[in-house]
Amino acid sequence: MTVRSLGYVVVEAADVTQWRKFAVEVLGLMEAAAGPDGSLRLRIDERPFRIAVIPGKHNRFVSCGWEFKDAPELDAAIAALKSAKVEVRAGTAAEAANRAVRQIAFCQDPCGNALELFHGRTYDYTPFASPRGLSGFVAGDLGMGHAVLPAPQLAAAREFYQRLGFADTDEMWLAMSPNPADPKLGIHFMHAACRRHHSLALVGMPAPSGAVHMMLEAKTLDDVGYALDRCMAAGAHISSSLGRHSNDFMVSFYVQTPGGFDLEFGCHGIQPDWSTWVPTQSVIGDLWGHRWSPPPG
Repeated sequence: MTVRSLGYVVVEAADVTQWRKFAVEVLGLMEAAAGPDGSLRLRIDERPFRIAVIPGKHNRFVSCGWEFKDAPELDAAIAALKSAKVEVRAGTAAEAANRAVRQIAFCQDPCGNALELFHGRTYDYTPFASPRGLSGFVAGDLGMGHAVLPAPQLAAAREFYQRLGFADTDEMWLAMSPNPADPKLGIHFMHAACRRHHSLALVGMPAPSGAVHMMLEAKTLDDVGYALDRCMAAGAHISSSLGRHSNDFMVSFYVQTPGGFDLEFGCHGIQPDWSTWVPTQSVIGDLWGHRWSPPPG
């Protein structure tokens, strides 16, 4: 029993047209047919969608959709959560159909982050075609990418996700000031059953937008460079310059989304062999680059 990958994410938008412009015209994602709930659906591979943008009153990250192999694995996960006194709500047939899955359940982690647990893939076999000429994304069985969630109750959150089958990949304790008494910011990087370095990371701090960031992995460095140029030309806030992370070797930049959280757009992340991997503790976050810039105002 374990999560296979990050299947999709759901965000809420007060102005869906801003997300459409950002995701389709600037980043180069493919717009799919709208969901039954009126959501803007965005594709990066053969799945019907990987990002669903639902119309609402707020601009925020709503939830992660975590994929399980089949009904027995999903049922086992639900049972494990219930045995730990976690409230889990079984989704209706209509809710499952809205997410293009067979079965779905809903819960929250100890920090209030919403989870959608599901199994059952849907394909319409329409090839992915980027309107901006991207060569494609590294997705498929690796999932859509990764999500980094706020976890002020860091230890409890890590234990919760371990109960779902996530395992440790790496951890960081980063000094946020020159003060020797700085307690340091803790980050746990956790992998699912796929070979993505981490499908989830937990950061020991709050995030008013509902997420710290999510990541999409393009196939080539040119895809990343062209996307960076388009983001800058569109006037999007570049939260971090191009750089390379120390733990997953991802070459990426960060841009602020219309939801208020960041999107990491990268390439060339490593794909560890979990049969030989030894969890690490990284004492630096980057090999080079990734100069951070707070949003204006």
